[in-house]
Amino acid sequence: MPDSPQPSDANSAAAEVPEDVLVHRARRGDLKSYDALVKRYQERIYATIYHMTSNHEDANDLAQDAFIKAYQALSSFKGGSSFYTWLYRIAVNKTINFLKQRKNRAHMSLNDLDFNAEHDPDLMALISHKTPRRDAGLNELQEKLNAALLKLSEPHRLVVVLHDVQGQSHEEIAKVMDCNIGTVRSRLFYARQQLQSELADYLK
Repeated sequence: MPDSPQPSDANSAAAEVPEDVLVHRARRGDLKSYDALVKRYQERIYATIYHMTSNHEDANDLAQDAFIKAYQALSSFKGGSSFYTWLYRIAVNKTINFLKQRKNRAHMSLNDLDFNAEHDPDLMALISHKTPRRDAGLNELQEKLNAALLKLSEPHRLVVVLHDVQGQSHEEIAKVMDCNIGTVRSRLFYARQQLQSELADYLK
């Protein structure tokens, strides 16, 4: 008689189940299937919310609320997009609403913003180990970047987070934000222009 599967084996098996199968089971009341969906996406959902809020407790609460709302609204999920995109949209909308209501905003940490070199080579060159000014200017740059990011509107900051931090494509972001690709591109362009303007003294 074969041994019972260990927890790691069960997790591995759950990870191999297609998303649509898990969603179908969850809609029929299978909590284990929904739990598998939560485990599959919770890190990415949390990371996005944290980059928007700069607060671990807020990110945890908002991520949990998003998963709860998604479960309660499963019957309205028509499958027009992937479950992940639909879930992402719920989390993003909750976060934007939260930010609009929050008066005191915490600073973002430069360490939490992993800009890709091809997106902002000047910024990456500045914080590169090969740059002599790195140590002297890093703290001042961090404060400047914090201030610049917090001056962006929530939609513009979100585009930067999704594209430059999370590495999502324009197409994926358009689905999450429920807008066209042209809007995504224009928001990203505007956000980068604003950041570059704020950091002009450091990007010379």
